[in-house]
Amino acid sequence: MLSKARIKLIHSLELKKYRRQEGLFVAEGHKLVGELLSAGHIPAYVCHTPQWSIPTDLLSRTDTGKCPIDIVTEAELRSASLLQHPQQVLALFPLPQWQMPTPECGTKQLLLALDGVQDPGNLGTICRLADWFGIEDIICSTETADIFNPKAIQATMGAISRIRVHYTNLHDFLSQASTYSTPIYGTFLDGRNIYDRPLTPHGIIVMGNEGKGISREIESLVSDKLFIPSYPLDRPTTESLNVAMATAITCAEFRRRG
Repeated sequence: MLSKARIKLIHSLELKKYRRQEGLFVAEGHKLVGELLSAGHIPAYVCHTPQWSIPTDLLSRTDTGKCPIDIVTEAELRSASLLQHPQQVLALFPLPQWQMPTPECGTKQLLLALDGVQDPGNLGTICRLADWFGIEDIICSTETADIFNPKAIQATMGAISRIRVHYTNLHDFLSQASTYSTPIYGTFLDGRNIYDRPLTPHGIIVMGNEGKGISREIESLVSDKLFIPSYPLDRPTTESLNVAMATAITCAEFRRRG
């Protein structure tokens, strides 16, 4: 049975302040919880309905003998869930501690950098895209939404079990990266056609805020300004693409080139 104190704790984790204070985040649904367990993340708490069909040995492999597990009714799960439609299982996981990549990493691998992406759903989707395109690290400005926001976590669809998301002073990080001659790409409405530009298999791809795009201070560090053209070129279209859509197109073109 779920206690009132446990429900209160779960609901408090909607807010970044309490996620940091407790060192926990909420994951819900068999897909997301299953991915985290499979990746070796050890939960601090699990509650699930009898219908949850994840293999029992998966829990035992992650040392959950130290983890309280409650079997609950659908009504109890609804009272604790942060979702409109709860999905059989809810778990609390410790916030992971990831090692920040060094600025010279962009000379050897492809990184994503997010400059003030505000919508948690967009952030989670970008994390999922990074997973699809084999980009393991995302560098975020401190103004970017928190990846452990419940909406962001759900939007990752489990990609958070493989992708590392870091928060730092983005201007300082890119400034240091540029001293290693790291290619720094960014998408702009006044950039040059991405399909005509030479692209490298390493470097840093910067994506900007949903409404304002890449900030001026970050723009000054971009070495190659890219533009995703609409088709046909002379037809009136929507003003711009959603940042997650633009990220997908950009990453796909980089990976297509090899």
